[in-house]
Amino acid sequence: MNAFFAEFFGTAMIIVFGSGVVSNVLLTGTKGNNSGWIVITFGWAIGVFTGVLIAAPVSGAHLNPAVTLALVIAGKFSLSLLPVYVCAQMLGAMFGAFLAWLAYKKHFDATQDADLKLAVFCTSPNIRSYGFNLLSEIIGTYVLALAVLYMAAPDAGLGSLNALPVALVVLGIGLSLGGPTGYAINPARDLGPRIMHYFLPIPGKRDCDWGYSWVPVLGPLAGASVAAFMYILFAHYQ
Repeated sequence: MNAFFAEFFGTAMIIVFGSGVVSNVLLTGTKGNNSGWIVITFGWAIGVFTGVLIAAPVSGAHLNPAVTLALVIAGKFSLSLLPVYVCAQMLGAMFGAFLAWLAYKKHFDATQDADLKLAVFCTSPNIRSYGFNLLSEIIGTYVLALAVLYMAAPDAGLGSLNALPVALVVLGIGLSLGGPTGYAINPARDLGPRIMHYFLPIPGKRDCDWGYSWVPVLGPLAGASVAAFMYILFAHYQ
C-alpha cells in the first residue's frame, strides 16, 4: 500500500505540473498565456522531478506504466506488482488532472476554443498520421525507458538522486522529439486525464478524440518494450 500511494501521488504531481503549465500557456486570461513550447516542456520536466523526488524512496518512482513494463521485461521488477503500480499510476494521473482543472476552472470557463481545453488533458498531433504518430511515441519512450533502465536500482526503480537526471531526459525528449505528437511517452499521463476530460463539467468541451487515444498508450508500451530488450542485449555483450 505504501508503494501504491507513492506511485499515486508521484504520478499526480507530474500531471498537476504538466496539465497546469499547459493550462497556463493555452487558456484565456492566464498570466502565462501564449508563453510557448519551452515553458510547457520545462513545466512537465519539473513535474517529473517533483514526482520522482516524492515517490523514489518508497516505490522506486516508476510513475509510468511503460517504465514499469520495461523494468519487468529487463528483470528489474516483479511482474506480480505490475497491476498494482499501473492502477496507482492511472488513478494518480486522473487525480492530478482534476487538481489542475480545479486550479484553472475560471479560465476553462472563459476559454472558447474546445481544442485548447482538450489539449490541457491529453496529446494530439498537428499532422495526423497514425503510423508516424505511433512511431514518434515509440521513439520518445524508447529514449526515456532506456535511460531509466540504466539509472534504476536492481530491484526497485529510480533512486531519489536520479530525480534530476530523469527530469532532464524528459525535458530533452520534449524539446527534441515532442513536436509531432506532444510526447505522451506515458500511457497513464494521456489516458487518465483524457478520461477526466470526459467526466468533468467543462463548458463547451468537445469530444475526447478517442480515435487517437490508442496511440499514446500503445506507442509508449511498445517503445519501452524495445528499450528493455535492447538493454538485455547490451548487457549480454558487455
